[in-house]
Amino acid sequence: MRRLIQITSRFIPREWLQRFGLAFLRFMAIFLRGKRFVDPIDGSSYRKLLSYGRKEIRPNALAPKTASLERHRLIWLFLQNETNFFTHPHKFLHVAPEYCFLKPFKKLKNIDYVTGDLSSPWANIKLDVRSLPFDDNTFDAAMCNHVFEHIDNDHQAMREFYRVLKPGGWAIFQVPIRWEQKTVEDPTITSPAEREKLFGQRDHVRYYGYDYIHRLQNAGFEVEVIDYTTKIGKEKTALYALMPDEKIIFCRKK
Repeated sequence: MRRLIQITSRFIPREWLQRFGLAFLRFMAIFLRGKRFVDPIDGSSYRKLLSYGRKEIRPNALAPKTASLERHRLIWLFLQNETNFFTHPHKFLHVAPEYCFLKPFKKLKNIDYVTGDLSSPWANIKLDVRSLPFDDNTFDAAMCNHVFEHIDNDHQAMREFYRVLKPGGWAIFQVPIRWEQKTVEDPTITSPAEREKLFGQRDHVRYYGYDYIHRLQNAGFEVEVIDYTTKIGKEKTALYALMPDEKIIFCRKK
């Protein structure tokens, strides 16, 4: 099973996995019921979660009923406990919308929910993050996770998000980061195998480092790096199957 997940996540395009993988996950959930782990997104509990990873397999990473990974569960807890996202009116832009968030977010009566992507079957609007089809100062909040590492001219994409947010608006922009190094990128590298070797995935064009924060700041954002697993503690980090070193990249328009 671990090997199957590794192969499919490496070589099958994301939009295909999104279309055809959910029925399999729901089937697997039947056999994983238990009380060791809890998915905070829907409250389901499991004796174990599915492994996941493209190169390095992470045990207990994927909650099958919602298809949430560690970062999704962390974001949910942060939004629930540290923001007014679930209680106050928001016009909210969600780019590359993750399946685990779609139904819960659509049910929120306080959210004017707009989804967009270049290829996702779940997005309402087809768009390129480097040229967002919205007026200035449109959204109260936005989220775009694990997208910037896939595109050239990420600086332009960051500026576009800044443009469409209202003054005081906030956004979450998670990406894979190696905090101990500077961002590694080389636009002349086009081989999928070489990109996987240097950037961690066959369709990545860079591997972000500590200067990711500077890129967001150069786009205009005030950036807060939030070590949220430390705040909630080891017990809850284990219960919700989070990655202890995952940090929330919380940005606000001045």
